[in-house]
Amino acid sequence: MAQLAKLRLLFGSAMMPAIAIVLLLIFIAYAIIGPNGILAWGDYSRQLKQRQAELRMLHAQQAALDNRVKLLDPRRVDPDLADQEVRKELGVVHPDEVIVPLN
Repeated sequence: MAQLAKLRLLFGSAMMPAIAIVLLLIFIAYAIIGPNGILAWGDYSRQLKQRQAELRMLHAQQAALDNRVKLLDPRRVDPDLADQEVRKELGVVHPDEVIVPLN
């Protein structure tokens, strides 16, 4: 009976440190393999590079559209671009013209 009491006292006093160690190991594992952990860092770097490339492409598209808007400004429209747009919208082409699509 005395040995059983000593054994219970030993397990009872070791229970809290054991729980603390298990919780600490869980937090360490989550810091390494969790969604925001060390192993996810490489994926974040890859996604950042991909998004930066996409952003550069969108900036180039925006610059092209800005240039087109500037050329179609009603106060000083580019005559060649206006002629091209009108012909494209109305489908008006002279029989002696040759159309070379650029796209």
